[in-house]
Amino acid sequence: MKKVIYTDKAPAPIGPYNQAVWANSTLYISGQIALDPQSGELKTEDIRSETHLVMEHLGSILAAAGMDFSDLVKCSIFIKDMGQFSQINEVYGSFFESDPPARETVEVACLPKDVNVEISAIAIK
Repeated sequence: MKKVIYTDKAPAPIGPYNQAVWANSTLYISGQIALDPQSGELKTEDIRSETHLVMEHLGSILAAAGMDFSDLVKCSIFIKDMGQFSQINEVYGSFFESDPPARETVEVACLPKDVNVEISAIAIK
């Protein structure tokens, strides 16, 4: 069974996709960027606050599905500059009390709306 998960506490999709899809016991969360869900403005002043907002979006989507960060099993981080990895990693890591999920981090040439970081995730309940 497939169910679309949506919350107004995270940015509305900017294309033909959903914020997240629940399939059986697995939640697939689309890549999140630092887009303010109320104003629609990008928040990319510095990489730490940008990453923090992305993680807040993931948390809001998890909450809408009745889950939290402890339910994440896999994250994918896409960044424009691997030189910012340590700052992104520090913020990312602060969202996990213990047992963080599996993860890969990939440097890419360009991201949607020219942001610096995008994170997608998979959670299981």
